[in-house]
Amino acid sequence: QVELVESGGGSVQAGGSLRLSCAVSGYTIVPYCMAWFRQAPGKVREGVAGISKEGIKAYTDAVKGRFTIAQDNAKITVTLEMNSLKPDDTAIYYCAADRAIWCSGGLVENDYTYWGQGTQVTVSS
Repeated sequence: QVELVESGGGSVQAGGSLRLSCAVSGYTIVPYCMAWFRQAPGKVREGVAGISKEGIKAYTDAVKGRFTIAQDNAKITVTLEMNSLKPDDTAIYYCAADRAIWCSGGLVENDYTYWGQGTQVTVSS
């Protein structure tokens, strides 16, 4: 059974930095495309950053230049470096993964089968 184990998150002041990590556990002998989504209070969940098994990255416009997604060589762990954080970045961040051949690492929820429990990121002004 595949599970995603998230770590990181927390509280920081505006302008600060945080790092999120997510690791696949269970079936780890194949590569995964992976992504981060977030859901702010009262808003729908949105894609933040994704990475394909080939290393192609995608970012939502709101985080371009501030967030960086990276994956390990085995393609079973993903990190999200978040810099210059803003109060608008406050949300629950979810890790997502899929091992389908056609998974592109995009920012569409339906592309991902496996989801983490979420980790809170709070940015104060």
